[in-house]
Amino acid sequence: MSTSTGNLVLLSGLAAIGTLSTTIILPSFPAMATALNASADEMALTLSSFFIVFALGQLLVGPLSDRYGRRPLILGGLTLFVLGSLLGAWASDLNTMIAARVTQAAGVCAASVLARAVARDLYDGPLLAKALAFIMVAMAAAPGFSPLLGSLIDSQFGWRTSFVLVALAGVVLIISHSLFMGESHEPSARFSMTAGNIARAYLHLASDRRFALPALAVSTVIGGLYAFFASAPIIMMRDMGYSSLQLGLFFAATVLVVFSAGILAPRLALRWGATQVIIVGSLLALSGGVLQVLMHEGQSLAQFTLAICLFLAGMGVINPLGTAVTLQPFAQQAGLASSLLGFLQMTIAAIGSGFISAVALPPALTLGLLLSGAAVCSLTGFFLHQANTAPQPA
Repeated sequence: MSTSTGNLVLLSGLAAIGTLSTTIILPSFPAMATALNASADEMALTLSSFFIVFALGQLLVGPLSDRYGRRPLILGGLTLFVLGSLLGAWASDLNTMIAARVTQAAGVCAASVLARAVARDLYDGPLLAKALAFIMVAMAAAPGFSPLLGSLIDSQFGWRTSFVLVALAGVVLIISHSLFMGESHEPSARFSMTAGNIARAYLHLASDRRFALPALAVSTVIGGLYAFFASAPIIMMRDMGYSSLQLGLFFAATVLVVFSAGILAPRLALRWGATQVIIVGSLLALSGGVLQVLMHEGQSLAQFTLAICLFLAGMGVINPLGTAVTLQPFAQQAGLASSLLGFLQMTIAAIGSGFISAVALPPALTLGLLLSGAAVCSLTGFFLHQANTAPQPA
């Protein structure tokens, strides 16, 4: 079996559109707050409400897709996402905007979580790692490029156009999936579960070290990534004096690091093994976190860039390979496993970004500590996973 480029592009679009719909509006928050008669603190509700529904929705989507198939959940979810995006474009007050964001999250969580499940349905072994690397690069590229795109759209056409744009992206994905991708989860592989069985299945999966160790390790690194997204505007715009456009350009430039690492990771894994390469990536990420801690006071843009690029290079290796390692043993529960992994990632991402404003330390120092902690957790998790899966002597 080979990885079809068309399938990979479509799966990448499904995985990235949820993040795109959030990060593209970040530069427009001041204009949105004025139009919606809301404060900056109240605008944060449009983020927290999205993340909460997105995280919890994934826990339902996986088991439903294992029972009814991936296709109806993806198409139905994208349709709901398009409706939520159009509601956001029309919103004239904060409550309507929050309702729009909740609707977006309830719909798009299916596309995000099931992109990984479909990849697990279609591919195995090194091909799965290659497919997931492609998907994870797209997920990292979305928050890298979209703030710059959102800033340009806001300045030229107004913030409502961003919601229309992501609605159109949802329509394109609906049409593309309908025309070019069939059902990946065959009826013979489906099974029905009661609510009690689903809860027990999640508990069993969470207690399985083959899943729990790599899943938590990958999720903490994603938490570090979102902490970077949350802190970079404060560090670069408030502390260093750069503009929102310059911040967008910085985000876009750092995507190249994630892209290069993500493309290289499967090739390295073929030669040295996924877990060994992930451990090296964790050390690389740790070096970036430690440098950020050491250089946070009076930090220059060059120093900040070096520390962040080291962390992102490590993250770009860890994310696709770690996701493949997490899902590999659970072919019969791909939807369930992908859902729990997505829930962990979004929950830890929300915690990581929340720490930036909650901790009474300079944001640059807090970021360095979070990046270092995330890398240590990744390193520990994969060392333990390697020990847990090593063949036992006869």
